[in-house]
Amino acid sequence: MAPALHPTNQLLNGLSLSFFFFSPVLKKRLVKLVVNFLFYFRTDEAEPIGALLLEHCRISKEEVNVFSISFIEEPDRKYCFECDSEEQCQEWVEALRRASYEFMRRSLIFYRNEIQKMTGKDPLEQYGISEEARFQLGTHKQ
Repeated sequence: MAPALHPTNQLLNGLSLSFFFFSPVLKKRLVKLVVNFLFYFRTDEAEPIGALLLEHCRISKEEVNVFSISFIEEPDRKYCFECDSEEQCQEWVEALRRASYEFMRRSLIFYRNEIQKMTGKDPLEQYGISEEARFQLGTHKQ
């Protein structure tokens, strides 16, 4: 297994994972966020048993220490996570909301526009990004 995926190297950990789509039974899982994938592991195994691609999804706070992930394509399927504390829950919610490429794209557009307002120049121009590519970046629709 790649060291980055080993459950002992987790960015954030200690969550119980429950798949309410199949069963309301709470299952203890170790989880690791790697870019825009949330890998989950059995507590006694080194290989992940699954992963969630955090694109086109909604991260919602359910209770004080519980949040959920649901996907636009499958709104009836919800993955609920129980944290040890409200602070840990908030940390996870914030990290997961920043994990998608769509969030990064929106951030790039925002900061590009802010720099352009301040300097009068498109900051992407210095990197040889064409007008067409800059136009597509700013007008992408979901």
